[in-house]
Order: sequence, then C-alpha cells, then structure tokens
Amino acid sequence: MPLNRRSFLGKSAATGAGVALAGAVAAPAAEAEEGKAKKQKRYAFTVMGTTDLHGHVFNWDYYKDAEYKDAAGNAQGLSRISTLVQQVRAEKGRRNTLLIDAGDTIQGTPLTYYFARVDPITAENGPVHPMAEAMNAIGYDAAALGNHEFNYGIDTLRKFESQLRFPLLGANAVDAKTEKPAFRPYVIKTMRTPHGKDVKVAILGLTNPGIAIWDKAYVQGVLKFPGLEEQAALWVPKLRSMGADVVIISAHSGASGTSSWGDQLPYVENAAANVAKTVPGIDAILVGHAHVEIEQQLVTNDKTGKTVVLSEPLCYAERLALFDFELVWEKGRWAVESVSSKLLNSNAVADDPKITKLLQADHDLVVKYVNQVVGRATTTLTTVDARYKDAPIIDLINKVQADVVTEALKSTQYASLPVLSQASPFSRTSEIPAGNVTIRDLSSLYVYDNTLVAKLMTGAQVRAYLEYSAEYFVQTAAGAAVDVDKLTNANNRPDYNYDYVSGVTYDIDVAQPAGSRIKNLRFDGADLDDAAQFVFAVNNYRANGGGAFPGVATAQELWSESTEIRTRIAEWVTAKGVLDPADFASVDWKLTRDGTPIVFS
Repeated sequence: MPLNRRSFLGKSAATGAGVALAGAVAAPAAEAEEGKAKKQKRYAFTVMGTTDLHGHVFNWDYYKDAEYKDAAGNAQGLSRISTLVQQVRAEKGRRNTLLIDAGDTIQGTPLTYYFARVDPITAENGPVHPMAEAMNAIGYDAAALGNHEFNYGIDTLRKFESQLRFPLLGANAVDAKTEKPAFRPYVIKTMRTPHGKDVKVAILGLTNPGIAIWDKAYVQGVLKFPGLEEQAALWVPKLRSMGADVVIISAHSGASGTSSWGDQLPYVENAAANVAKTVPGIDAILVGHAHVEIEQQLVTNDKTGKTVVLSEPLCYAERLALFDFELVWEKGRWAVESVSSKLLNSNAVADDPKITKLLQADHDLVVKYVNQVVGRATTTLTTVDARYKDAPIIDLINKVQADVVTEALKSTQYASLPVLSQASPFSRTSEIPAGNVTIRDLSSLYVYDNTLVAKLMTGAQVRAYLEYSAEYFVQTAAGAAVDVDKLTNANNRPDYNYDYVSGVTYDIDVAQPAGSRIKNLRFDGADLDDAAQFVFAVNNYRANGGGAFPGVATAQELWSESTEIRTRIAEWVTAKGVLDPADFASVDWKLTRDGTPIVFS
C-alpha cells in the first residue's frame, strides 16, 4: 500500500503538551484548592506501540540485497525499535512503561516467507520464528492479531502464538460455531506506583473483519470476525467492571471509516475512529492496518464527551508511538487526567546489538536463499511504467498463472475453455535485470503471498470486471497534457487494485467517464461474446473479494491451491532456464482518448 512518509520526531504544533480529558481535575483557583491539589497522588506512565511490522527485523531490503533507503531517509526494523524502546524505558523507568503492537507481524518479507514455507516453524523440531525471538527479546507486553497473521494458515499462526512470551489478542476473532473468543481478547497489566496504589491497565485487541474475505480458504467455517465497534461495545464495559483504571485498544484497523470491500461485509474495515466515537470508556487506541502515520488524532466520544487519543506509527518499524498518561487519585481510585501521543523516528538511532546478535544467523540464511540463481534473462524487465503501459514483466505473471491453471484443469470438463488471467502492477520499482535471475528478483515482482484460484466467468462478467479496474485512471480529456504521475490512482485506488487481464485485447479510453471506458474488447480477434464462458486465473485476494471487483467473488470456483504465485513464477523460470519476453509478452491493452492511443515519451 502507498505510504504517507512524513517524518515526525516529536509533538506536532497541534498536539501541544497533551490533551486534558473531559472530567479532568481543573486548575485550582484559590490557595486552599492549590494545597489540596499538591497533596493529590499522581502517577505517570507511557505505553509504546508499533504496528504492521511485516517481518522487518533489520534495516535491510531483501529484494535489492542492500541496506534499506528511501527519499525521506527512513529506516526500518525491530532492531532500531529496540534501541528506542530501551531509551524510553531508561527515561521513564522500566516499571512505568508498556509495549504493545497492533498486528501484521509474520508476513511481508522473504524472512517471514522463509520461516513459513522454506524452513517452517510448524515442522517437527522447527525453528523459532525470528519475529517471535525479536519481540520476546525486546519485551512486548501484548500484540493484536493482524489480517496477514492468517496468510499462512491457522497452524502457522498458532505455532507463532505458542512461541511468544506475551499474549496475542483478538476479541473479535471468534469460533465459528460457539462464537466464543478463539484468541485471548484482552490482558490487564498492573502498574506498581510509588503510592502503593496499583494502576490496572487493560489492553483490548481487535483485528480486521476483512480476514473473512482475504483468507477465506483458511478461516471459513472455523472462525468468524465480528465488527470492531460491536466487540468493543461488548468488552470495554467488562474491562471497566473488572477494575480497569485505563483502557487501551490495540486495533488492526485504520481510522478513516472506509472499507475496501463494498457491501460484502456488514462491518467497517478502518473503524478505529468509529470505535472511539461510539464506545464509551476508552482512553487511547493504537491504530494499525492502514500504513499511514498519525501522530495524534483526537476523537470525542458521543456518549461521554470525553476525548480519546489515537495514534498510528508508520509501518515496517519506521516509527514508535508513545502514549503518555497522567493519572490522579480521586474518590478512592485512579482517574485519567490527560493523554498525549507522539512518534519517534527509528532513523534517529542505531541497531540494538542484542537483536543483531540474536537474529544475524536467520538473516544470513534468508539472504543466501533469495540470492539463488534460477535462470537467465535475455533483457531487463521493469515495472517502472507498468501501471499505465502494458509491460512484459506483468505479462510474465499472467503467463505463469494461465499455464498452471491450464495444466490443473486439463483432465476436467473445463479443459476446453479458454483461460484468462489477471495480475496487478504491485510495485513501481521491481526489476529483473538482464543476465542471472535470482529468487529475490522474482520475489520483488510478486511481493504478496497470494495463491492461485480458477473461477468460471462469462464474457459479460469479464467486461464488468475490466470496467471496474479501469476506474483506476483519472479522466483525462483528449488533447490535454498527460502527466503520468496524475493519470492513475483515481479516488485513491491503490496500484494493487488495478488489474491487467490477459487472453483478451481491449482499449481503456480515459477520456470517457468511469464505467464507459472499455472499448474494442475482443477475444481471438472477434468482439467478446457476453455469453461465452472462460476460466479466469485469479489470485486468492481478488477471488475472495479483495478490492470489491464485481462478479469474481461469487463466480463458481473450479480449482485452487496453496502454493504461492511467487513460487510458481520461480518454478516456471527455473524450468525454462531462460527468461525471454518472446515466451510470455503480449500487447493485450492500451490507453486511448476518444479512440486515439496515448503516446508516452
């Protein structure tokens, strides 16, 4: 997903020194009141938070085989976060801090793939997951489930959970039959104060309802994922009745109030702000999932008028969120007087040598694995312009998928049907250089752990699918200057929700309004017959409804497998030995305006 990479090193001008919550103790107006206030017991503590780590242990780009760099100067990795955490603990006092995470931990880099598939943690006497080792060593207190935790199946997730020395929380991940929690919903941590009056801090974990769509193959009939608002409304009062002085939610859900799945689910995908607004009794929310940076967002609860503080640190361990709590003892219990949040930048510190020493061997194994040569390319292939031009490198994905599905269905009643295939330009920087081709070259092309599905689609459904995909382009009048940086991502549609479709040819007329852009749609040289049937090779994310593309989620499934598409690409290249565009490239589509092709310099 595209990232907002603004750098925050402290409190913004808008946040000031903190946010006084409604109902907080007012500044005394008289000496008597001032004296009374001075005698009040007070306690301050800090909750640190990360999210969307996605397997980033070190500041290393496995796809480029080099230290990670970006234009904003960001750094990545839990090893950097560990240094920041130790600094905060030294400043605040270890007993006055907690460390939590908001999910998406065990998927996202070749490191996580290696320990899920190549040397799996689920094997007999298998290894400890490096993310578990790192997080245990740093000393996390709790983590919420992310949707990508389910990408490798429930067995891998449960094994990872068993390797953690802290709870993995998911109040809205429930058993499909009993609807009882399938994971621990919450944890209550006791903070020892100098006053002899303990503070009970409840951490409630909430995950994303989209798991029901995105990892349907693993969770259907096994787990259900109710909405965040509904489950927070159920659990927060319970936590308060159990004596929680402070309630924090770790939510793998963004704050925008939007969803990517249309009407497929009755729940909101990015619901964190909704939770703060509708459910009373919450003090702060660590936000995740959206891969954006929120230093401090203030939400007023509709029922109490109190302010809830939200913060989302940037993904990949680039930021550490800090929630600073000020409590006061009144009426025989602790009350939250104020909460403020800020973000620390991991580029300001060096790696923690303890984490480097702990995980260097695992890292070296993965570096060796991804640098294996599997073939030779006759020319350089790149995704630089793949989002607006039919690029051979994306044709490679479609060729591999079509070949795999054709082979899988060759002995079935569907063997005579033509196979179409979809693929997205996931990355704008992937490159397969001329010469030796390695696993890391191919992995950079297909960065997600998607698997392959075959669906039965009609010509009419394919047409509707392409029209929806073409909404990705910004309407551009004929004769107007074309700026490729402003041509795509209409209505914030991400690159991974734009698809090529191979096996048919078509034009996308960007001068036309969305819904009327697909022109000259042909199969085998003739106009596409809306009644014709096709086998559609599609990744599991799209097949399960990811991106809300029409028709595909409800279409009949003919075949599916658990092998990653990335692996299939590597197998195809290995078998060929030579990666030659003549074997897979085709011009299936082009951009036009009022029928005239757009010429890009």
